[in-house]
Formats: sequence, structure tokens, C-alpha cells
Amino acid sequence: MPDSTFAGFGLSVVGLGTQYPAHSLRAADVDALSKRFYTDSPAMAKVMSINRAAGIESRASIAPPEDPMYNQENAPSIADLHKIFIREGVPLAISAAKKAIKESALELDRITHVVSATCTDSANPGFDHSVVKGLGITHQVEKVLLHGVGCSGGLAALRTAANLALGHTARGLPARVLCVTLEINTPMVRSELDSIQESQQVRIAACLFSDAATAVVLSNGIGEQAEPVYELLGWDHRIIPDTESELGFDVDPAGWKAVLTPRVPQVTAAAILPTFEDLLAAVPPLPPPYTAATDFDWVLHPGGPAILVNAERALGITRQHLRASYDVYVNRGNSGSATIYSVLDRLRCMVADTSSDNEGRREYIVACAFGPGVAVEMCILRRRAP
Repeated sequence: MPDSTFAGFGLSVVGLGTQYPAHSLRAADVDALSKRFYTDSPAMAKVMSINRAAGIESRASIAPPEDPMYNQENAPSIADLHKIFIREGVPLAISAAKKAIKESALELDRITHVVSATCTDSANPGFDHSVVKGLGITHQVEKVLLHGVGCSGGLAALRTAANLALGHTARGLPARVLCVTLEINTPMVRSELDSIQESQQVRIAACLFSDAATAVVLSNGIGEQAEPVYELLGWDHRIIPDTESELGFDVDPAGWKAVLTPRVPQVTAAAILPTFEDLLAAVPPLPPPYTAATDFDWVLHPGGPAILVNAERALGITRQHLRASYDVYVNRGNSGSATIYSVLDRLRCMVADTSSDNEGRREYIVACAFGPGVAVEMCILRRRAP
């Protein structure tokens, strides 16, 4: 990364909110769909084998498996998906945002910016417009809607929020930035199964993705505020050269189609340690023993089991360091950009394993996510609230 030093910027997360829909989709449900609508083939058999071995017990879904959305003759069109996103997704985003705002003890008229991300809808105005209206925000706020960032969208939104907040700091103004992420993936399960049937390629998106909305409130510390949950100490964004063909999410008449090559876990594992080392060198010196990857708790976007396992090996950490990432992955699935805030939310609620001095609750945390590009987003946080 470019030579730079983060120095006491006073940025902190003062509220978090997570909202999952009420229903779930299990591996057996996807397997049943494959049997009901598709013929046996080597590709479908392989994907269903991956589906059963993916390690996800339940994927959060806006509809139960018997819903017509999954069981109609044809997969929903992109126009249908937009209607579903607005009808089912926006209320989730409003709920998540309300939770974050409530924890921050923030009056609506003190919100200065809204930074949002999604990769499962496209409209003008974007979904953030509906969220702002639904929250009852009537004053003028600066809005930014990120596009093209995929699963890294949560941390990309936080990075964008941090830079906006620092702009207000330079002007001596308070900044309270609401970051909102929303992904509605499950309506595209049938479209992904269609692609497997038609192409006879192994495509694993039908096995992984779920629905969720999450939110955080970032403060620049000017003016009164709630007790911080996490201090934001520094961040890094980089693109891994010549990897744009490895990971993507491309528009299609039936929504979006995921590109996930088998090289993604290898590519991301090779990038995570150098990114961490550069970022650690850029933030103000941390107290001992926070000098190596094993000294931190890790909040890693759970893109899939191979991504988590390969990251463990690359960093020399254990599953316990990633306990919140595994917990969210197993119980909720991969909700794209919305997942990383959910993992941060989950981590602060988990009872620490204090079986040894090394394996307890750690004060400093590294959050990391990967997106199309392949992009790496990483930040270092300090845990504050109990």
C-alpha cells in the first residue's frame, strides 16, 4: 500500500444492526429442487454433492422452500427480482438500520451521510433512497450507493464512510454515517440451477448464498455520542493483479450469475497476510502482544469453507480466531456484502473461550472481505463495548 500512517482519527462504530428474514433454505431443500425440475447429470450431481458438504445448516431466506418463487416453471426474471428485492428486502434494511441507529442513541436529524451497498439489485434511484424514506429521514443527507463491490461491499462502505467522516473532521463538523448493506440472493437459486443444467458446468452459487440486511453507524467523535462498540484504527483496499476473471457477479436476464473459480481460495489466501502486514505497519503502534496475526480476533467474510480454511493456514491462526465467521456461515450462510457486519455483530455477543491466555477474548480485531477484482478490503478495529 502507499506509504501512509493512520493517527488517532477518532473514528468509531457506535451502533450495529443485523436483520435476517424469517425463513430458511437448507441443503435438502436445494437438493429437492434439483430433483423436481432438472434431469440427472454429472454436473448437477457434483453440485448437489458440494451442496450437502458445504457445511451450512441453514441459509436465511425471504421465502420458505415451498414458495412459488422456487417452484414456478421458470426462474424469476430480472424484473421480477427487482420487485422482490424492493418488497422483501427494503423492510429488512430499514429494520437493520433502525437497530444500529437505536444503539447509537442518535436522533435521525444528526445523520450526515448514508453509504449503502448491494450487488443483488440495480435501480435509479437505488434502494438507499427507499431506506432513507422508510426511516423517516427528511433532512438532506449525503448519499453514496456502491456498485461492483460484491461481497466486499460492507467493508468498502465502511472505508468510504471513514473517508467521508474525515472530510467533516477536517472542517470541524460532526459526522454520523449510516452504512447499510442489503442482499437478496435466494430468489436466484433456480436461475443458478438452470445454468448448471444448460452449461453442464459446476457452479456452486446455488449452495452458498442467503438473504440479509445489516447496518452500522460510524462517528468521527465530534459532538456527543454513545459509547463506541469498535474503534476504527485503519484500513486497506487493494486489487490482486490479473484476477478479475476469478470472481464476479454478472448481470443476466434471470438476475445475476456468480463467477467463482476454484482458484479463489488460493488467490485470497496469498493476499491476506501481506495486506495484514502492510496495514499493521500503517496504524499507530499497538500494545503488546498485538504484533502477529495470531494475536488478533479475525472477522473474515465467510465466502465458503475453503476460503476460511485457506486463510487459517496462510495466517497461522485457528478456527477459534474465526469463531464468529464460522458461526454466521453455518447458521445463516453467505449473505454477500451484508455478512461482514453480521459477523462483527456476532463476535461481540459471543462468550469468550478463556481456556488459555492465548485463546480468550482479544481487544483488537482484523476484519477482511474479498470482492470482484479480486478486491481485498481490510481494517483493524479495537473492541470497546463489552
